[in-house]
Amino acid sequence: MKNNKKSLKTSLNCNRYKKRMDNHKRDDTWNNKAQLTILIILAIVIVAGIATFLILRGGFAFGGPPKELQPVHTYYLNCIEQETQAAAVILGQQGGYIEGPEFSPGSAFMPFSSHLGFLGVGIPYWYYISGNGITKEQKPTKENMEEELNKFLEESIINCDFSGFREQGFEVTVGEDIEVKTKINNNKINVKVTQNLAISTANSSWTGKKHSKEIDSNLGKFYKLSEKIYNDFKETMFLENYGVDILRLYAPVDGVEISCSPQIWNVEKVRENLTLALEANIPFTKIKGNYYNLKNKENEYFVHDIPAIGKADVNINFLFSRNWPNKMEVWPTENNLLIAEPIGLQEGLGMLGFCYVPYHFVYDLAYPVLIQMYYNDEIFQFPVVVSINKNRPREPIEGTSLQNVVPELCQYQNTAITVSTYNINLEPIEANIKFKCFDTTCPIGNTKTSETGDATLTENFPQCGNGYVIASAEGYETKKQLLTTINPTSTDIFLDREYDLELELTGTNKNELAVITFTKNKKIKTVAYPEQKQVTLSSGQYEIKAYVYSDAEIRLQGSSEQKCIEVPKSGVLGAFGLTEEKCFNLEIPDQTVNQGISAGGTQQYYISESELETANKITLGITNFGKPKKIEDLQINYNRIKTERIIVGFE
Repeated sequence: MKNNKKSLKTSLNCNRYKKRMDNHKRDDTWNNKAQLTILIILAIVIVAGIATFLILRGGFAFGGPPKELQPVHTYYLNCIEQETQAAAVILGQQGGYIEGPEFSPGSAFMPFSSHLGFLGVGIPYWYYISGNGITKEQKPTKENMEEELNKFLEESIINCDFSGFREQGFEVTVGEDIEVKTKINNNKINVKVTQNLAISTANSSWTGKKHSKEIDSNLGKFYKLSEKIYNDFKETMFLENYGVDILRLYAPVDGVEISCSPQIWNVEKVRENLTLALEANIPFTKIKGNYYNLKNKENEYFVHDIPAIGKADVNINFLFSRNWPNKMEVWPTENNLLIAEPIGLQEGLGMLGFCYVPYHFVYDLAYPVLIQMYYNDEIFQFPVVVSINKNRPREPIEGTSLQNVVPELCQYQNTAITVSTYNINLEPIEANIKFKCFDTTCPIGNTKTSETGDATLTENFPQCGNGYVIASAEGYETKKQLLTTINPTSTDIFLDREYDLELELTGTNKNELAVITFTKNKKIKTVAYPEQKQVTLSSGQYEIKAYVYSDAEIRLQGSSEQKCIEVPKSGVLGAFGLTEEKCFNLEIPDQTVNQGISAGGTQQYYISESELETANKITLGITNFGKPKKIEDLQINYNRIKTERIIVGFE
């Protein structure tokens, strides 16, 4: 019994000890948590104190600069917005490009260059046929547009003018290093700029590095819509189908006339009728959607349905101008005439008692169409070339254009080539290097200034006989140099610096339109004066030509040309092969010339580096011929362009 009591007492003592130990542990845990809480509170108080100190000093701010410095920062963000809007306008006007692809001229065989000239703007074709007859696509991706937008903003934002604030006593320092990242969305453009901006006054200061702005813009929506229209254009050929209908309505293609006289058409008159018909009919083309309400069922023919578009709230226009380059070839022709001979007059057929004239002519027709979409004051436009081959639409192009695909040639770069780039003073110039072989261009890299003081690049190039190394650097004229890359070699490229000059034309009415060309090494720079009064030139030998056009009113009198053919005699004599001469008249209607050359000239001139370095303006003195008053004056004035000399001066 005593042992049991003793055991019970021992057990109770153990329980009391365990309880005391548990209480001690809880107290220790509570003390640790209390200490940690106190440390966190102290840290918050310290950080808050530092932040308050910085805020009071104006050196740091949450959500932007202090109130008294806010106008400067607001101006900076507005500058970003204005430059972004300006870039969006350029992208919309130039089919998604700011700088655009390299210009490639057309030819007599195919007159389409890589760009369509519209109201003084060169718009890259999304689809066209090059001068050597190769179909090409130039549709930019949205990523390409964002890259060009980034580059544009990096070059323009740095020029935001803070002089007005500095006059008010603000100190504004803008960092030279700038990085811009943009995102084009349907109705917005998000811009993120990384650039140091320091603003201070006597009592406050603030420094910021990352800035963002959201700009209202329909650029993304326009581009998506353009993609859908373009893909449908390639696959369904709806523009070519309209073109075939216009061709058959307004030009002699197939038919039969009941007549015993030949049917004759003047090729140039047919060409004129077709261009006028295209100009009149293409604008009626519509895309089905809630932005176009069909009121007249007779016009339903012109409405094309693109299911991928669905409903859209923008207007879409299709344009063609008779002044744009176009191609029309027709077979068979004789002395620029389309002649269909009658059947029924031949030997042995006179007894039929009637004649008919069947005709069948085959056309190749190609012309540009500018596709525009707009909403309020925003616009996006891109051109395509419509091609009709042998009276039929071109073959459909399957699928969409591949994006960011490396050409096959560029995948096999296995010849080590060293490229060095200099200016004309033998000073190293860092440049971007590309290599072009036939119609494929491969990016290679950039020359870098080495320890030896040369700007060089050693890299593997694709193997090609007579390819071109292309070097480009900011402020310098892009240079192409012939090079065979079958075996390892090296080459030096010398770049000519470019200078922006004001252009002034003297010796004629300044309000008259003048077309001035500067040709150097087969590269042509064209200026439409007086709308354009700036020209960028580098040193070298130039052929300078100026054509000045003034209003005129010269009436070209119509003419009648007689054409005679041998036809079987009527009656029994015709059955025995006897013939007689039948004649008919070819009438050319009266025409009026509304504009003609009134001044101009030509000059071969070497522009030196020293002239460009010290000049701000180039002046061209030309000879005034006087307004043409009769048809002979047009030819005389045109011939004088080659003989009259332009006086070139620099100021």
